[in-house]
Amino acid sequence: MSFFFRCTRGVRRTRSAFTLIELLVVIAIIAILIGLLLPAVQKVREAAARMSCQNNLKQFGLAQHSHNDARGYLPRGGLMGTNTPGGAQAFESWNGQDPNWSDDRGTWIVFSLPYMEQDNLYKLGGGNGNYETSINSAGILRANPNAVRARPKFLRCPSDAYNSNEALSNYAGSLGAQCVVGPCGSQSNALWCNQPNLGIPPSPDHGNDVNASSIRGLYNRMGAKMSLPASMPDGTSNTIMIGEVLPGEHDHYFDGSWMYFNGGASHHTTSIPINTKTDKRVGCSTDPVRSYQNWNQSWGFKSNHSGGAQFVFADGSVKFIAQGISMQAYILLGTRNDGQPIPNY
Repeated sequence: MSFFFRCTRGVRRTRSAFTLIELLVVIAIIAILIGLLLPAVQKVREAAARMSCQNNLKQFGLAQHSHNDARGYLPRGGLMGTNTPGGAQAFESWNGQDPNWSDDRGTWIVFSLPYMEQDNLYKLGGGNGNYETSINSAGILRANPNAVRARPKFLRCPSDAYNSNEALSNYAGSLGAQCVVGPCGSQSNALWCNQPNLGIPPSPDHGNDVNASSIRGLYNRMGAKMSLPASMPDGTSNTIMIGEVLPGEHDHYFDGSWMYFNGGASHHTTSIPINTKTDKRVGCSTDPVRSYQNWNQSWGFKSNHSGGAQFVFADGSVKFIAQGISMQAYILLGTRNDGQPIPNY
């Protein structure tokens, strides 16, 4: 017994360990598992972002209806004043005479704030609390650092990380199938904006008119007044109200531009295919088709969601529209008074 004990004391025991090859195999397996899991995680994140974006559009839709119920019309897409002496009136009061592009009265987003539990932000514009009759009311709002620093969650879609530190919005009111001639010379989408065979009436470029009868959609930057449901004889469920946009692909967006009547909030048309991409790094002279300065390309609705973008219709419903929708159907959805049946989409 003692002899066995003395002999075993001299035996050297070794601990097992991974060889280099085994270690590499384990690392490779882990990498494969991560590669398999990552797309699933990204899909879950995108699904959550898309749902959050959908909720933002629902809030905006409800605010439009609340404004209409309270004031008898939808929030103006944008509103400016006039150069006429003593012109505290809005631009429309002067029948389109002598507009003052420095007299900023705000956007549909600004006018929606009291109906989205944002009274404190709304009041930063000062005046008498009515932006429509207060000279440069939204200009005062944009000049207030507290307003520019405000970040209401409903302004941004989580799928778009562009300049997240700036006051921007991923949602814009629809001009309808409005023509948008741009400065780059390339007008590849111009063929879609005039469709008399579809019952779409003539209309000024960019929707630049104070008269609602000239506007194909529900919003424009010059204050055309629309109301629910009278202004949409095609039906509220057949008329796009607000859709997703990407501020980084449009030359009218800047920090605080959601408050500015000419800042992009009503500068989007359904005469441009969904998700038509443009590039802020590209100028007209470099690539007129891809340039974000080409309004005939950049003024379209777009998102970072795969395959299309989300819209809130005039009845308050939110729908995802695939980017492969026929242009006929898309044009008719954007136009409030064409009188035509809409093809399946």
